[in-house]
Amino acid sequence: MDFILDGIRQFTWQQGLMMIIGAVLIYLAIKKELEPSLLLPMGFGAILVNIPLSGAITQSLQGIGDVTGIVEWLFHIGIEASEAMPLLLFIGIGAMIDFGPLLSNPKLLLFGGAAQFGIFMTITFAVLLGFDIRDAAAAGIIGAADGPTSILVSQVLKSKYIGAIAVAAYSYMALVPIIQPMAIKLVTTKKERAIPMPYNPKSVSKTTRILFPIIVTVIAGLVAPTSVSLVGFLMFGNLIRECGVLRALSDTAQKDLANLITLLLGITISFSMRAEQFVQLETLLIMALGLFAFVFDTIAGVLFAKLLNLFSRKNKINPMVGAAGISAFPMSARVVQRMGLQANPTNHLLMHAAGANVAGQIASVIAGGVILQLVPLLLG
Repeated sequence: MDFILDGIRQFTWQQGLMMIIGAVLIYLAIKKELEPSLLLPMGFGAILVNIPLSGAITQSLQGIGDVTGIVEWLFHIGIEASEAMPLLLFIGIGAMIDFGPLLSNPKLLLFGGAAQFGIFMTITFAVLLGFDIRDAAAAGIIGAADGPTSILVSQVLKSKYIGAIAVAAYSYMALVPIIQPMAIKLVTTKKERAIPMPYNPKSVSKTTRILFPIIVTVIAGLVAPTSVSLVGFLMFGNLIRECGVLRALSDTAQKDLANLITLLLGITISFSMRAEQFVQLETLLIMALGLFAFVFDTIAGVLFAKLLNLFSRKNKINPMVGAAGISAFPMSARVVQRMGLQANPTNHLLMHAAGANVAGQIASVIAGGVILQLVPLLLG
């Protein structure tokens, strides 16, 4: 009986708050169907690790010995020791991506690069607010709208806010259909959103599709060596897809591997959502900075497209395509398509936006690698 009462006595309001946050994540996953494969295990994990004396963190029962809890073990082995889970997830993501729309119109790569501006703007802003450069960089990468990259960067940099960064990254990804339209409308007119873009794709040979992931890996490795693991695993997954001789493995990577790793990643990352680490004013600021980065990545992509239009008298670019340069694939492309149809019922922007969207997937992991390379240099 005393053992039971000990658990009740040690229960704090901060742990109660974290349980409420966990319940909200579960609600969003089930009721709103927002990233359910990740928000549901993350939400349940937040409840699990905030139960006082819980063996989910460390085993505390008398006579058992000093045994590491399963969630803590998964965190140390799967994320802290080797970043295995985020990297393995990239194989599945790479296998899902069709780079055809990008390869048929390579200039869309520019939008992927432009839509990373908010990341570096946010890092600068966070440093000015007094955050350590490691935490500032980890907050900025949220703007990439790429959950695995955000987790990996924050973990490698040893940020104190990995839990908040993971929650923010995946929550904002899930809220793309709400956040992006507001950001796009801030910097565009209805006339601009109605600009038509005909789609006349060039054929892309199988050889090109196979060579592309290899070439991207080599170039990214030479430009930003610390991005090799990020880009390499993403491109390896795509090579499995495009080679044509590993169809069963490609299907497994897209479905079974991606789903299993996503499920485990969600409940594992909850280890960093313990109340004593999560319930802080700085945590709220980190999440606000992540939203700032996300919004300004979207705005930067739009403004870049508008800049290009200043130098083109014909074949104008619908500036919303620039917004799809973030990494939230394929949600961002779908948002652009829907908004394009609302402004002009004959307008079909999906394939253009999809090309920019997969460019953003590449650019986000390269941006993560660049940050991992720059931060140690800045620290001296």
